[in-house]
Amino acid sequence: MTEPTLTLDTLMAALRAAAEPTRLRLLALCAQGELTVTELTQILGQSQPRVSRHLKLLCEAGLLERVPEGTWAFYRINDQLPGAPLVRALSGLLPPNDTTLARDAERLGAVKRARAEAAEAYFRDNAAQWSAIRSLHVDEAQVEAKVLKLIEEAGPIGDLLDIGTGTGRLLEILAPQVKRGLGVDLSREMLGIARTNLERAGIRHCQVRQADMYALPLDNASVDAAVIHQVLHFADEPQKVIAEAARVLKPGGHLVIVDFAPHDLEDLRARHAHRRLGFADAELRQWCAAAGLQTDPVIALPGQPLTVHIWRARKRGAVAAHPSSSRESAAA
Repeated sequence: MTEPTLTLDTLMAALRAAAEPTRLRLLALCAQGELTVTELTQILGQSQPRVSRHLKLLCEAGLLERVPEGTWAFYRINDQLPGAPLVRALSGLLPPNDTTLARDAERLGAVKRARAEAAEAYFRDNAAQWSAIRSLHVDEAQVEAKVLKLIEEAGPIGDLLDIGTGTGRLLEILAPQVKRGLGVDLSREMLGIARTNLERAGIRHCQVRQADMYALPLDNASVDAAVIHQVLHFADEPQKVIAEAARVLKPGGHLVIVDFAPHDLEDLRARHAHRRLGFADAELRQWCAAAGLQTDPVIALPGQPLTVHIWRARKRGAVAAHPSSSRESAAA
């Protein structure tokens, strides 16, 4: 992921695009998180075509990003956009006692509450099966602590990719260590939970989007680290997931994989859609090597009856220069 470039021409175009009441309100709202056209229309009390037209102009000026997600599309501020610093600056200058902006904020709160209620309902409906699986292996807190330690040891991380982000839990845990985080998942319901969790935690530098783990929407060598946490056992072709993760890693970048050791719990396949009943260390190492990754010794966390394995692999090649430290980036 490259840093944005702001020229005088792009700055002037961005200022012209922002200098309109409705578009300024849209920027203020999107500065608070990702929103759909329907949600923005509901908040502003304007027609969908009019709101869409304003959003199109803001995207063309590099102030907002449009991210398709199935039949939906989310609009958000992306720090990779050249106009992102301007949006942040303008948001900080808006008068807090303005009645229109106060009404927008109140309606935004209602939209977020409705979103959170929907996410909680989905989580509640599926919590039983997740709890059943978690009871079979070591406490997830131990797994998360190991992953965090491996990422910390990898050094300052500019861009982190969480493949199969689910509820966004790893993004929450790793957020202080990274400058930017992106979680991808195919499930719209899970992405709804992840967005709610990130908003509640006040994490602005991490975002999620709908994407296929076999065809990541990222350039070659564009991220410093990637995580695949309890995802490979759902994959028809796990070796291709690893190869795709390696493609987007920068030389010297790290990939952390968490999954089960081989087991014989056929119930996980029958009731929970697991395609693979764990992975042997030698098998996963072979896939990593084929993808140009060099693996560290596997970390085993025994459970009853499932053992969790954690692999860290580094992409071969010269280590790219790291960006400024993650703590400085988070503070910024």
